Amino acid sequence: MLRQTVHPPVRRRGAGLLAGLAGASAVLLGAFGAHALRGTLDPAHRELWHTAVEYHAWHALALVAATGLGSGRAGRCATAAFALGIVLFAGSLYALALGAPRWVGIVTPFGGVAFVAGWIALGLALHPRGDGR
Repeated sequence: MLRQTVHPPVRRRGAGLLAGLAGASAVLLGAFGAHALRGTLDPAHRELWHTAVEYHAWHALALVAATGLGSGRAGRCATAAFALGIVLFAGSLYALALGAPRWVGIVTPFGGVAFVAGWIALGLALHPRGDGR
């Protein structure tokens, strides 16, 4: 069976696109919360939205850093963990701010763990001998 490989530049472009989409969606969701939801959300739900946007934006930048590390295992793990964290952590907070049932909050800590794992993987990727290859 022939094994098809994806060349590092192709993977890097995909990760770069992911980072760009994460950053753009953070800006769009921040603007949506500030303008469209201004009179809709109570202060507690606005704070949830704000927290989601902050973590989303910071970790979009972390995705940029992880993408710049190339195709090493640690860089790929960091990219995946940051993306998963944005979906689980920020996504659950966005949902809660919009009135999702409280049980949706069970997902939030898993997103936080993904963020921590991403930062550890990024640190390993940046370490001269910790490329993870």
